[in-house]
Amino acid sequence: MPSNKSDNSYVPGNSHETSLRLTDVTVKFGGLTALSQVNLEIHPGEVVGIIGPNGAGKTTLFNVLSGIVTPDTGSFYLGGIQRPWPKSHQMTKIGLARTLQAVGLFHELTVLENIMVGANNQHKSSFIKSLIGASGRSEKVLRERAEEVMKLLNIAGYADHVTSSLPYPISKRVSIARSLVSRPSTLLLDEPAGGLGSEDILWMNQLILELRKEMSILLVEHHMDVIMNVCDRIYVLNFGEIIAEGTPAQVQKNEAVIAAYLGNGTEA
Repeated sequence: MPSNKSDNSYVPGNSHETSLRLTDVTVKFGGLTALSQVNLEIHPGEVVGIIGPNGAGKTTLFNVLSGIVTPDTGSFYLGGIQRPWPKSHQMTKIGLARTLQAVGLFHELTVLENIMVGANNQHKSSFIKSLIGASGRSEKVLRERAEEVMKLLNIAGYADHVTSSLPYPISKRVSIARSLVSRPSTLLLDEPAGGLGSEDILWMNQLILELRKEMSILLVEHHMDVIMNVCDRIYVLNFGEIIAEGTPAQVQKNEAVIAAYLGNGTEA
């Protein structure tokens, strides 16, 4: 499948720097091993995809990075420095942000308010309390950052709409905007194209390619046209283990991957 990536996209081997690296990550739930000795790294400005069937461990991996699940073993590095495994409330402080498959918006809040919540990875109640106690300057700065992100995602016209009134594709954009307002160095995109039509998927592809100029992106996605068009490298998970890793072209030619995941040409 042809790629829309520009010629200045990341080339593996050009830099030894890493934005994020995981080594030997294992997660067990009782007698079930959800992840087994997973090694993964993302370089600055790189888009990395994760594919695999349902139950392969993709969501568990994102939950590890989001502080929802603490692995049984493994190490976590940011910027080449080993760090403790993050907690959910620490994500924005260390430069990580994540979208959710089900968008996860506060439906009684406006689009602008939802996006402002994302600045500090806050819950709705703590966000409202923080606004009550915020200085005029801090609220102004937060609002300006939210407005900047809304313009980027072409949703500024929805700023005062409560999110329960939005079409689903716009809700997806709001979810992404909320993750961007904290200005992460690494963005975790969890099935951003899920539920979208072809026109919105093309828009999503272009957005990801634009965002990679400012941050690294780790992408879980079932739509193979998205994965093949925007990713520099792909990891393939199966039963919690990485069975293949490489460029989209390399993964497409991997016989085990073709047999297990790419046979229908549409989903991972």
